[in-house]
Amino acid sequence: MNKLTILLILLFAFHVQGQSVINGVVLNEKKEPVVGANIYLEGTYDGGSTDINGAFSFTTTEKGTQTLLISFLSYETYTMVGDVSYMKDISVKLKADVNTLDAVVLSAGTFSAGDNSKVNVLKPLDVVTTASALGDFVGALQTLPGTTTVAEDGRLFVRGGDAEETQIFIDGIRVFSPYTPTTNNIPSRGRYSPFLFDGITFSTGGYSAEYGQALSSVLLLNTIDEPDQEKTDIGIMSVGGALGNTQKWEKSSVSVNASYINLAPYIALFPDRNDWIKPYEMASGETVFRKKTNSGLIKLYGAFDATNFELIQEDINYTDGLRYKLNNNNFYVNGSYQGVLSDTWTIFGGASYTLANTKQKIMQRNIKDVNNAFHTKLKLKNRVSNRFKLYLGAEFFSTDFEEEYTDDMVENVDYGYNDNLAAAFAEADIFISKNLAFKTGLRGEYSSVFKDFTLAPRVSLAYKLSPKSQLSLAYGNFYQNPSSNILKFSQDVKSQNTTHYIMNYQYNADRRIFRAEAYYKNYDDLIKYDGEFPSFASRFNNAGFGYAKGLDFFWRDSYSVKNFDYWLSYSFLDTERDYQNYPEQAQPNFANTHNLSVVGKYWIEKLRSQIGFAYGFASGRTYTNPNEPGFLNEKTKSYNSLSLNWAYLISPQKILYASVNNALGFKNINGYQYANAPDANGDFARRALQPAADQFFFVGFFWTISDDKKSNQLDNL
Repeated sequence: MNKLTILLILLFAFHVQGQSVINGVVLNEKKEPVVGANIYLEGTYDGGSTDINGAFSFTTTEKGTQTLLISFLSYETYTMVGDVSYMKDISVKLKADVNTLDAVVLSAGTFSAGDNSKVNVLKPLDVVTTASALGDFVGALQTLPGTTTVAEDGRLFVRGGDAEETQIFIDGIRVFSPYTPTTNNIPSRGRYSPFLFDGITFSTGGYSAEYGQALSSVLLLNTIDEPDQEKTDIGIMSVGGALGNTQKWEKSSVSVNASYINLAPYIALFPDRNDWIKPYEMASGETVFRKKTNSGLIKLYGAFDATNFELIQEDINYTDGLRYKLNNNNFYVNGSYQGVLSDTWTIFGGASYTLANTKQKIMQRNIKDVNNAFHTKLKLKNRVSNRFKLYLGAEFFSTDFEEEYTDDMVENVDYGYNDNLAAAFAEADIFISKNLAFKTGLRGEYSSVFKDFTLAPRVSLAYKLSPKSQLSLAYGNFYQNPSSNILKFSQDVKSQNTTHYIMNYQYNADRRIFRAEAYYKNYDDLIKYDGEFPSFASRFNNAGFGYAKGLDFFWRDSYSVKNFDYWLSYSFLDTERDYQNYPEQAQPNFANTHNLSVVGKYWIEKLRSQIGFAYGFASGRTYTNPNEPGFLNEKTKSYNSLSLNWAYLISPQKILYASVNNALGFKNINGYQYANAPDANGDFARRALQPAADQFFFVGFFWTISDDKKSNQLDNL
């Protein structure tokens, strides 16, 4: 044996002697072997993978303290730190990753519309392609279960709550005047264009401790984080026009939309039941600026609109009708920053300011409102682990409301209120496994106008019953200050209160989703007053109470029939209240016992067209007939409406669009107005409160000019 051979043998012996064997077995939480898991020492090339029995073994020349990592898809990475000499015959149990797409989702009481949500009941496209919505995000949401059809109002009434009980937020910041102004029997619309939003969360109850001052519901609108390209959108409509433009740079972008609405030409062609002196006119504009930083995103959002109209409406107590004039200017701006502080901490901060100036003339009465409102919020999130996330936050609301009243008998009466409200919240997401999760939180609020502190606990949980279904429960306590219609006359009251109990079942698979939800709401400390309307002479207290309970069902299917997408929603509502000037507990006149919506959309490839329909049914609403004994003692007939729409793709970037609301011309009645005094026979005369028009027709041409020459406004119709 030569010297070289002896040297090689000695070197090999020393090498083998310097190696350590690392081995063991990898199992899941059910003690089943995990096949193909990746095992390695951090910072080295030493490692291996598990076999069919979950076993692994490899050698290393590393010494001393090392970090062993074990990873596999849909499982949390396992980390072991120690001396390699002890990494023998180890048994590792991998935990399921709670962030996987098939993990349980906390969704009781919540409907999501956005590409970033795991469970989407609606898509952003649906907000403006629903036939009955007329491009209004509120109109689209009214086809979801939990909402109540109040056709003459247009705002969101949710699960036995009136419209004041729903609050709207843009990028997490409060919107104080979200609806366009209107008058009796003419529905309002959401102020803000859906073109700038890519995510909507509509919570019908049991929502996060982050949100307060809402007894029934919160609606969260999120503006687009980053546009995909530069483009210009042009719209020519039967009621006006719209123009939008997006500019994009390396780290920033800006989107601008402007629109003008004038109903004078439309009313000349299709007169309605009102005598218009100055038909409805509105000019509006909004913009979003976005700026990326090294660790976050800055957003600035601003919107302005100016509205005016004057008309004479039929009134049973005025032979010549009731004359009403309105002029409104509304300005809203919000700014926010969202960024990363460290590996585990993120921060969100934002503020909004609203200036709403409204002048009304009702016969000989002149009313001028000025509302200045401010909201600021700071929120911190700590991702302690995949299974535990902590949220901490504080916010401040300030409202300065002033009203001036004059008439033939009174001159320049000024009144109003100022309220500063401070709030803090803490909340945690706790994932026991990818099949079981909890959310628990606490919110505290202090109001300067009441000098009162409230504490609201909230908790929800979700359990995955199968890969395609889950069960959720939610409980929460919620407070809300009385509206400006009350506080402008008296501040000697306190916050109103409600408690939510929710149980939800959800099935989601193959582009089909089914939801069933049962709920109960208990109301306390609701505002009561005497007299027909709140006034200086009224006596106010918090003696009101009530309840709301019901069942909601939702089914959506875009799988069964090619190119056809449809959903059905049904709500059963049982609710009674004793509040405002009610002499006894009764079903409020804004509540329907039964609500049904059926919405469908079908794409016809040969005709390059999308056709759609939306049918709405609502059982009758209560009203008081003074010719019969009792309060809210009768109900209107049921509400029915079938709306149709059609979008024709002239070319990839040009669209012709048409729609008609209530295509079959149902003669709906929203209620009745009775005379103030009886006739010679002791009977009170009445008239039916009908919509201003039984039908509404819309035609528009939309043209997009974009970099890719393919994008169009079909997503916005």
